[in-house]
Amino acid sequence: MIETSDTAPVVKSNASPPISWARRLTGTLEIRMGLLALILALILSLLSPYFLTTNNLLNLLDQSVVMGIVAIGMTFVILTGGIDLSVGSVAGLTGVVLGLALQQFPIPIAIVLAILSGAGIGLLSGVFIGQFGLAAFVVTLGMMAIARSLAYIFSGATSITNLPSNLSDIVYASFLGLPANVLALLTLYMVAWGYLTYTKGGRTIYAIGSNREAARTAGLNVVLYNIVPYVVSGALAAVATIFSAAQIMSIDPLAGTGLELDAIAAVVIGGASLFGGRGSLVGTLIGVFIMVMIRNGLNLLGVSPFWQGSAVGGVIIAAVLIERIVSRRAGR
Repeated sequence: MIETSDTAPVVKSNASPPISWARRLTGTLEIRMGLLALILALILSLLSPYFLTTNNLLNLLDQSVVMGIVAIGMTFVILTGGIDLSVGSVAGLTGVVLGLALQQFPIPIAIVLAILSGAGIGLLSGVFIGQFGLAAFVVTLGMMAIARSLAYIFSGATSITNLPSNLSDIVYASFLGLPANVLALLTLYMVAWGYLTYTKGGRTIYAIGSNREAARTAGLNVVLYNIVPYVVSGALAAVATIFSAAQIMSIDPLAGTGLELDAIAAVVIGGASLFGGRGSLVGTLIGVFIMVMIRNGLNLLGVSPFWQGSAVGGVIIAAVLIERIVSRRAGR
C-alpha cells in the first residue's frame, strides 16, 4: 500500500521579486535629480508668483550659460578622479587675453586666441598631473594663483571696456527661437555627451576614474586621457568668459571669482563622485539648473546677499545627502 501526502511539494523560485513603479522611477540617478529640480521649481513657484513667468525662465537659461559651460569641463576632470580649482582664474585671465586681442585683431581671431590660451593653461596643468603624477589639487591651486596674478598684470588691474559693439551678437542673436548663448550651451552639452558616451576616449576617461591601474593594465593611454580633461576644462573656461564679456561688454581681471566652486557643486549635485568613475553630463546640466534656480529664487524672495551663500551651501549639502541616501536604498 502506497501512502500519499496531502502536502504539495514546495517549489523554490529563483525569480526576483517584482520591482515597484516607484523604485523603477527613481532607479536612475538623472531621473532622481530631475525630480528634485521639479520639486524645487514647484516650491519656488509657490513662494514667488514671478518665478514661472516667461521673462524669468529666459533669465534662468541665460544665467545657466557661464556656469553650465564651465561645468562641462569640470565633469570631464572629476570623472578621472581629479579636480580643477583654476577654472575661475583661467576665465579671468582668458577674458583679459580676449580684451587685449580685440584691440589688435578681428573678433574671430581674438576668440580663437582666448580659447587657445585657456587650453594651453589646461595642457600645462594636465602634463604636471598626468605625466609627472602631481596631485591635481596642488597643481590647479597653484595655477589658480598664477592665472589670477597674470590677469592683474596684463590688464593693469583695470577693467577693459572698449570692446567692439558687434561682439554682443554672439549672445543676443537668436536661432530657432533661442538666444545664441543658450543654443551654444545645449550644443556643447550634446557634443560632450556624445564624446563621453560613444567614443573610446570617453570610455577611457570613465575607466581611469573607476580604476586607474586596471585601465593602465588594459593598455589604455592613461597619461593622455588624464591630460585631455584639463585641456577641455581650460578651453571651456575661456568659452564661458567670452559669452560673459559679450553680454556685459566689459572684462574685469576679477571675473570668474568663485566660479570653480559653483561648477564643482553643480557636478556633485548632478550625481558625480569626487572619487571619479561615476557621473554624467545630463546630471551635471540638471545640477547647473538647480544651482541657478536656488540663486534666482533667493533673489526673487528678497533674501539678503549676505545670507544667500549660507542658503546655497545648505541646499547643496542637503541635496547631496538626500541623493546618497536614496542611492543606497535604490541599490539594495
